[in-house]
Amino acid sequence: MTLNRPLRIAQISPLILPLPAAEAGGTERIVVDLSYALNALGHQVTVFASADSQLDLPCESALESLAFFETRDGHVPPGLPGVLEAALMERLRERLADFDIVHCHGEFFHAALLGEQRKHSLTTIHWRTDELDRQLFFSAFPDLPVAAISASQAHTIPASNCRGVVAHGLDPARFAPPPPVEPDHSLLFIGRMTDQKRPDRAIDIARRCEHALKLAGSRDPGNPYYFEHHVQPALGGAIEHVGAIDDARKRELLLAARALIFPIDWPEPFGLVMIEAMACGTPVVAWNNGAVPEVVEHGVTGFIVDSIDEAVAAVARLPELDHGVIRARFLERFTAERMARDYVRLYRRLLADA
Repeated sequence: MTLNRPLRIAQISPLILPLPAAEAGGTERIVVDLSYALNALGHQVTVFASADSQLDLPCESALESLAFFETRDGHVPPGLPGVLEAALMERLRERLADFDIVHCHGEFFHAALLGEQRKHSLTTIHWRTDELDRQLFFSAFPDLPVAAISASQAHTIPASNCRGVVAHGLDPARFAPPPPVEPDHSLLFIGRMTDQKRPDRAIDIARRCEHALKLAGSRDPGNPYYFEHHVQPALGGAIEHVGAIDDARKRELLLAARALIFPIDWPEPFGLVMIEAMACGTPVVAWNNGAVPEVVEHGVTGFIVDSIDEAVAAVARLPELDHGVIRARFLERFTAERMARDYVRLYRRLLADA
């Protein structure tokens, strides 16, 4: 079945946060930007999301987000996320016949719900896919079409599932540079305070370069020990933790920064903050791990490094990079419109093969 007309598309969001996300929430940002970009291309988009979401698109909801209940009640029972997902899946079940493609950005219940409709669906997993839970998921549903967000991630998705790679994209307007402002020349780290993101490496780099460093991001609730023992003792003077930030503050920090330091210590499936930096014309100094070489163009939009010594040397080379070129490369490679067009091609291929 090949459809040349505009498609009727359901976008299924995770339910941890409402849409659009206020602070954290990379997956939620992709769902929002993709949905608006698809709509702008002329497709009929319905977003399935939490009831506390606020979008200028048709939405289907059941209950509020996990964040809503955590804010209201403090402690919530561990089964609540499953209840929220089951309630939204019931809304989806009632409307399955209304859509040509169902695009799911969460895990895992939708695969069982879709049944024969799996061939008219696409799943994007916004996390690493090499661990036991995802591998068992793939083996249980070998006919579930999955889109990888990088070639690095695709290597750990079985061939029976993986139908293509679609890199993330963002709305350029959200990070459009303003008239020139005087940068503060500090280095910047954005991410959770956790051993996967390694803000301690950013601290070491800043100290050795004798640069100020701003650390933006929340403490990891699953690993408070890390912040208390590896970040907090270093704070003070030129090392500042500014906490969780919204998009406006993120843009402000990125525009003022000498560079974004991305010192990850895990197989990053994409790394959304890297293209947020590029959207602001800000160079990225990133560890050679996961999808980093697919995002950062060494010597053009930043530098890819393997050690603290290499990162320090890269900071010294930052004046070689052109901020206008960095922004231009973002516009060429990582816009929401490009992402939406890539997904539409994949949707139509799935429909043609069904």
